[in-house]
Amino acid sequence: MSNTTKGIIALLISSLGFSLMAFFVKYSGDLPTVQKTFFRNFISMAIALIFVIYYKEKLFGHKENQGLLLLRSALGLGGVLLNFYVIDRMVLSDAEILNKMSPFFTILLCALFLKEYIRRYQMISIVIALAGAIFIIKPSMSSDTVYALLGLLGALMAAGAYTVLRVLGSREKFYTVVFYFSAFSTAALLPFFIYQYEPMTFEQWIMLILAGIFAAFGQFGLTIAYSFAPAREISIFFYSTIIFTALLSIFILGEVPDILSVIGYFIIFGASYYMYMKNRKPKESL
Repeated sequence: MSNTTKGIIALLISSLGFSLMAFFVKYSGDLPTVQKTFFRNFISMAIALIFVIYYKEKLFGHKENQGLLLLRSALGLGGVLLNFYVIDRMVLSDAEILNKMSPFFTILLCALFLKEYIRRYQMISIVIALAGAIFIIKPSMSSDTVYALLGLLGALMAAGAYTVLRVLGSREKFYTVVFYFSAFSTAALLPFFIYQYEPMTFEQWIMLILAGIFAAFGQFGLTIAYSFAPAREISIFFYSTIIFTALLSIFILGEVPDILSVIGYFIIFGASYYMYMKNRKPKESL
């Protein structure tokens, strides 16, 4: 099996993990967003801790990387909070496709803060993807529009976290970064978790524990996938999350996206596929 094939399989597994995380978050019912986010990060922290101890790495990374690790964690926490808030209030597949706008925002942020050059095809992809997002947002004065815009803001914050990860590069092991982020989030949310805590049924406990497990599953799978193959060769397969989420949304939650949302899905996926194909071409042909 080639490294590219291994990367694709790992990315598909990661996508399934993130889809199941979103599903269990929504399926856990009417609980505070902070409570759901706390469980997601606490479980991920426990799993990442096992890896850090096993490989005898630093729990909180190197001293010179603390600023970047803190910034990545703060942006990541904001993105997760907004994502979970929107998941509870929108059709699950709509919330997830808006969250998948983060790669496009990452290109913009890397250009703005890291001075990376934006190629023409990347800008075209971003414009097309934003047009697709409009079909899902369906601008109006309704609360649904506000939730969709918050979903986009969550994707922007996630993109900020990914941009910081670009700066971190290989300075820290992936499990150290995951542990740091999860520990930071757990500590930051603990006072709000205690204040807003609502008693849960046994089923809700199981749902949130599973959400945390699959979140870690998705994070590790994503990191492993890109260790086998560069993003330009396999990144398109990360959008399989939309297929998994849509199936869970329709057949288990009974949530069927409207026709405008479906059009938006195809436009955003088309923009991703276009960028993926252009990335695969030799640089001299761009």
